[in-house]
Amino acid sequence: MKSLYAVFLSVFLALSSGMVMAQVPVVAQGNHDSLLTSPDPKLARNKRLVYDFWREVVEAGHVDQVGKYVTEGYIQHNPNVETGRTALVQQIAKNVKPQAVQPRILAPLVAVVAEGNFVMVSLVSEVADSKNPAKKHTTTWFDLFRIEDGKIAEHWDSALKLQ
Repeated sequence: MKSLYAVFLSVFLALSSGMVMAQVPVVAQGNHDSLLTSPDPKLARNKRLVYDFWREVVEAGHVDQVGKYVTEGYIQHNPNVETGRTALVQQIAKNVKPQAVQPRILAPLVAVVAEGNFVMVSLVSEVADSKNPAKKHTTTWFDLFRIEDGKIAEHWDSALKLQ
Protein backbone atom coordinates (compact mmCIF):
# COMPACT_ATOMS: atom_id res chain seq x y z
CA MET A 1 0.00 0.00 0.00
CA LYS A 2 1.28 3.45 -0.94
CA SER A 3 2.17 5.83 1.83
CA LEU A 4 0.17 9.04 2.15
CA TYR A 5 3.28 10.98 1.14
CA ALA A 6 3.59 8.94 -2.08
CA VAL A 7 -0.06 9.65 -2.94
CA PHE A 8 0.37 13.40 -2.39
CA LEU A 9 3.61 13.38 -4.38
CA SER A 10 2.02 11.59 -7.33
CA VAL A 11 -0.93 14.02 -7.34
CA PHE A 12 1.44 17.01 -7.18
CA LEU A 13 3.57 15.68 -10.04
CA ALA A 14 0.47 14.99 -12.16
CA LEU A 15 -0.83 18.52 -11.57
CA SER A 16 2.49 20.19 -12.24
CA SER A 17 3.07 18.21 -15.44
CA GLY A 18 0.22 19.92 -17.25
CA MET A 19 -2.65 17.60 -16.48
CA VAL A 20 -5.85 19.61 -16.94
CA MET A 21 -8.25 19.75 -14.01
CA ALA A 22 -11.76 21.17 -14.05
CA GLN A 23 -12.31 24.23 -11.90
CA VAL A 24 -15.44 24.76 -9.86
CA PRO A 25 -16.49 28.36 -10.58
CA VAL A 26 -16.63 30.81 -7.68
CA VAL A 27 -20.27 31.82 -7.12
CA ALA A 28 -21.52 35.09 -5.62
CA GLN A 29 -23.95 35.08 -2.70
CA GLY A 30 -27.28 36.64 -3.62
CA ASN A 31 -28.50 37.34 -0.08
CA HIS A 32 -26.23 40.06 1.27
CA ASP A 33 -28.35 40.57 4.40
CA SER A 34 -27.49 37.06 5.55
CA LEU A 35 -23.77 37.89 5.24
CA LEU A 36 -24.10 40.89 7.56
CA THR A 37 -25.58 39.11 10.56
CA SER A 38 -23.80 37.84 13.64
CA PRO A 39 -24.90 36.79 17.11
CA ASP A 40 -22.25 39.25 18.33
CA PRO A 41 -23.53 42.85 17.86
CA LYS A 42 -19.96 44.22 17.55
CA LEU A 43 -19.16 41.84 14.69
CA ALA A 44 -22.43 42.71 12.95
CA ARG A 45 -21.60 46.46 13.28
CA ASN A 46 -18.10 45.89 11.91
CA LYS A 47 -19.47 43.95 8.94
CA ARG A 48 -22.00 46.71 8.22
CA LEU A 49 -19.28 49.39 8.49
CA VAL A 50 -17.11 47.69 5.85
CA TYR A 51 -20.13 46.85 3.66
CA ASP A 52 -21.38 50.46 3.67
CA PHE A 53 -17.86 51.83 3.12
CA TRP A 54 -17.57 49.57 0.08
CA ARG A 55 -20.95 50.70 -1.32
CA GLU A 56 -20.58 54.42 -0.67
CA VAL A 57 -16.88 55.04 -1.11
CA VAL A 58 -15.27 52.22 -3.12
CA GLU A 59 -18.10 51.63 -5.61
CA ALA A 60 -19.98 54.96 -5.66
CA GLY A 61 -16.86 57.14 -5.34
CA HIS A 62 -18.22 59.37 -2.56
CA VAL A 63 -14.81 60.29 -1.20
CA ASP A 64 -16.44 63.01 0.90
CA GLN A 65 -17.69 60.16 3.11
CA VAL A 66 -14.24 58.65 3.82
CA GLY A 67 -13.97 60.39 7.22
CA LYS A 68 -17.15 58.63 8.33
CA TYR A 69 -15.53 55.24 7.71
CA VAL A 70 -11.72 55.52 7.85
CA THR A 71 -9.30 56.70 10.56
CA GLU A 72 -6.92 59.57 9.86
CA GLY A 73 -3.96 57.24 10.46
CA TYR A 74 -5.26 54.57 8.03
CA ILE A 75 -2.60 52.01 7.12
CA GLN A 76 -2.57 50.60 3.57
CA HIS A 77 -0.79 47.34 2.74
CA ASN A 78 -1.60 47.28 -1.00
CA PRO A 79 1.82 47.92 -2.61
CA ASN A 80 0.26 50.12 -5.32
CA VAL A 81 -1.42 52.64 -3.01
CA GLU A 82 0.22 55.03 -0.56
CA THR A 83 -0.73 54.71 3.09
CA GLY A 84 -2.97 57.25 4.83
CA ARG A 85 -6.54 58.44 4.48
CA THR A 86 -5.61 61.25 2.07
CA ALA A 87 -3.90 58.78 -0.28
CA LEU A 88 -7.00 56.55 -0.17
CA VAL A 89 -9.21 59.51 -1.14
CA GLN A 90 -6.86 60.39 -4.02
CA GLN A 91 -6.75 56.79 -5.28
CA ILE A 92 -10.53 56.39 -5.27
CA ALA A 93 -11.15 59.85 -6.79
CA LYS A 94 -8.71 59.02 -9.59
CA ASN A 95 -10.43 55.71 -10.41
CA VAL A 96 -14.14 56.10 -9.58
CA LYS A 97 -16.47 58.78 -10.92
CA PRO A 98 -19.03 59.71 -8.22
CA GLN A 99 -22.40 58.06 -8.81
CA ALA A 100 -25.55 57.10 -6.95
CA VAL A 101 -24.99 54.84 -3.94
CA GLN A 102 -26.69 51.50 -4.48
CA PRO A 103 -28.58 49.65 -1.72
CA ARG A 104 -26.17 46.70 -1.97
CA ILE A 105 -22.62 46.03 -3.12
CA LEU A 106 -22.60 45.63 -6.89
CA ALA A 107 -19.43 43.52 -7.06
CA PRO A 108 -20.14 39.78 -6.94
CA LEU A 109 -19.87 39.20 -3.19
CA VAL A 110 -18.96 35.75 -1.89
CA ALA A 111 -18.65 36.36 1.87
CA VAL A 112 -18.27 38.90 4.66
CA VAL A 113 -16.51 37.35 7.65
CA ALA A 114 -15.77 39.06 10.96
CA GLU A 115 -13.58 37.95 13.85
CA GLY A 116 -12.34 40.20 16.63
CA ASN A 117 -11.45 43.57 15.06
CA PHE A 118 -11.14 42.16 11.53
CA VAL A 119 -13.60 42.00 8.64
CA MET A 120 -12.79 40.09 5.46
CA VAL A 121 -14.71 40.61 2.23
CA SER A 122 -14.33 38.12 -0.60
CA LEU A 123 -15.46 38.78 -4.15
CA VAL A 124 -15.67 36.78 -7.36
CA SER A 125 -12.88 37.80 -9.72
CA GLU A 126 -12.93 36.84 -13.38
CA VAL A 127 -9.47 36.39 -14.88
CA ALA A 128 -8.26 35.74 -18.43
CA ASP A 129 -6.40 32.44 -18.93
CA SER A 130 -2.67 33.11 -19.35
CA LYS A 131 -2.41 30.63 -22.24
CA ASN A 132 -5.66 31.64 -23.94
CA PRO A 133 -6.74 35.22 -23.10
CA ALA A 134 -10.14 34.69 -24.75
CA LYS A 135 -10.87 32.02 -22.13
CA LYS A 136 -11.79 33.18 -18.61
CA HIS A 137 -11.95 31.54 -15.21
CA THR A 138 -13.08 32.73 -11.80
CA THR A 139 -11.09 33.09 -8.64
CA THR A 140 -11.57 34.94 -5.36
CA TRP A 141 -10.29 38.38 -4.37
CA PHE A 142 -9.88 39.08 -0.65
CA ASP A 143 -9.84 42.38 1.22
CA LEU A 144 -9.16 42.39 4.95
CA PHE A 145 -9.91 45.39 7.17
CA ARG A 146 -8.95 46.08 10.78
CA ILE A 147 -11.51 48.10 12.71
CA GLU A 148 -10.47 50.51 15.48
CA ASP A 149 -12.97 52.58 17.48
CA GLY A 150 -15.70 52.05 14.89
CA LYS A 151 -13.64 52.98 11.82
CA ILE A 152 -11.42 51.20 9.31
CA ALA A 153 -7.82 51.56 10.48
CA GLU A 154 -5.95 49.14 8.23
CA HIS A 155 -6.37 47.28 4.92
CA TRP A 156 -4.78 44.25 3.25
CA ASP A 157 -5.55 42.62 -0.09
CA SER A 158 -3.91 40.20 -2.48
CA ALA A 159 -2.60 42.83 -4.92
CA LEU A 160 0.88 42.40 -6.30
CA LYS A 161 3.19 45.32 -7.09
CA LEU A 162 2.42 46.70 -10.55
CA GLN A 163 5.50 47.14 -12.71
